[in-house]
Amino acid sequence: MASQQQNGNHRGCPMNGCGHQATGSCTAPARDLPGDPMINFIRPDQPSRCTWSAAGTSDPSPHHHEPLVPRPALLSTILEAVGQTPLVKLNKIPASYGLKCNVYAKCEFLNPGGSVKDRIGVRMVLEAERKGLLKPGCTIIEPTSGNTGIGLAMAAAAKGYQCLIVMPEKMSNEKVDTLKALGAQVIRTPTEAAFDSPEGLIAVSQSLQRSIPDSIILDQYRNAGNPLAHYDGTGAEIVEQLGGNVDMVVIGTGTGGTLTGIGRQIKQSCPTCKVIAADPEGSILAEPEELNRSNVSFYEVEGVGYDFLPTVLDRTVVDRWYKFNDREALPLARRLIRDEGLLCGGSSGGNLHVALEAAKELKEGQNCVVILPDNIRNYLTKFVSDNWMEARAFKESINTYNHPWWNDRISSIKMSFPITVTDDKTIAEAIALLKQHNLNQLPVVTSTGAIKGVVYLPNLMGKLLNCLAKPTDSLKRAIFKQFVKIDHQETVGRASRILEKDPFIVITRTDQIEGDVKHDEALVGVLTQRHIFDFIANHSNGAEDNTQ
Repeated sequence: MASQQQNGNHRGCPMNGCGHQATGSCTAPARDLPGDPMINFIRPDQPSRCTWSAAGTSDPSPHHHEPLVPRPALLSTILEAVGQTPLVKLNKIPASYGLKCNVYAKCEFLNPGGSVKDRIGVRMVLEAERKGLLKPGCTIIEPTSGNTGIGLAMAAAAKGYQCLIVMPEKMSNEKVDTLKALGAQVIRTPTEAAFDSPEGLIAVSQSLQRSIPDSIILDQYRNAGNPLAHYDGTGAEIVEQLGGNVDMVVIGTGTGGTLTGIGRQIKQSCPTCKVIAADPEGSILAEPEELNRSNVSFYEVEGVGYDFLPTVLDRTVVDRWYKFNDREALPLARRLIRDEGLLCGGSSGGNLHVALEAAKELKEGQNCVVILPDNIRNYLTKFVSDNWMEARAFKESINTYNHPWWNDRISSIKMSFPITVTDDKTIAEAIALLKQHNLNQLPVVTSTGAIKGVVYLPNLMGKLLNCLAKPTDSLKRAIFKQFVKIDHQETVGRASRILEKDPFIVITRTDQIEGDVKHDEALVGVLTQRHIFDFIANHSNGAEDNTQ
């Protein structure tokens, strides 16, 4: 099949997204369309018009294909360094799980931009240029969880395009800083906004494209260049690197382009190979549907899972789906770093968790490949940090220095009930409260007292300075949600570890549990670094704590 691919003789259409074009082009000025922005919304979950099947068809592929060629010794731009990542055998971790088969990591984090998404960023740009959709002076706009944005921003920097990236607030600040360093402009959207919400990253991107002349959305959710990059590249590389002896491949699902491209290449080149898909709890991509039933509404692992089925996702290539969660993925990602020396990101841990489970059926001598999508650069202040892991109870807080106050309860620290603001107020009203009470943070609650988030001064200042909000806007546009929240019966030791890095913690209480029903949490207070400092200082002096 490798020779067929290089000769362009494979049959049918190997990619999803056939017939779908990028949104907008640089051949004419964009225009701002009147009325409800959702009237003109281009859905990212349109059914694919692809004709591919594992059995093949008599029709030639409508796509331009790139054969695998050796990398030259000298590269004309950094874009030529994308792809041809190594397969590295995992040793300690599979052995500790008693696996007999070989487990190989496809090290996509070694791409120059740091992730598997470099492949599609470069491929979508090249395809758009080849079709005349992208020309000098264009602005590339893309909704993304970050890594595709970095790949596109890297391509834009090398080729001289402007770049504007729209991404949810959940995504790490390291991604934002990397994008800005590459010259991209970054717009943040609410994490909880649905894919078809006017405030979601896709609708915001499309609105920006209509208002910015000479702009284009390459649209990773619908662009055939997404899975095509993995069909011609990642999948073909895996087959070549293992001489066709691939028994199982484990792939995470975000847009689904990686899964579709690798899966289709594997199904044609190694028909007996099992394609395993990894999907986080809280996402709806897995099959059968009952696998997606979950009360998880938020997960920390980035770049995987969605609340819709992207056009480029072909679930027919999947032999079996597995779900994973943060508690399984993030500690395993740390083990990949510590035990195998692989500096990869959190979703790599999720993929590995699934691989360790699925590969139990493989025998000695068989080969399992797991995709490691990105590197740790984007997560240095997240799961790479012990404090961050301890704050979210993914890692136990250890009393290394035998502090006598360590196991005291947070409830023993005297905190006044905090000043709050309801979510029906304006940003200006919240600012007035911050000034009046000399506060840096202000819990936001509903009329019934449910916690919605926090107005956090640095976050609010950033929104105002970057024109992402104005004082007359609803406070809902300025709610900060990336804070730590713990129960008042947690230990002072754990709180102290969190407050080494975080400026404050929201303290809550659950009054009672009836049967299996857990009542809504109640706000107790806001614990700051000053509170914990005074508590420790008073304890060290042998005085009674009177922290206020």
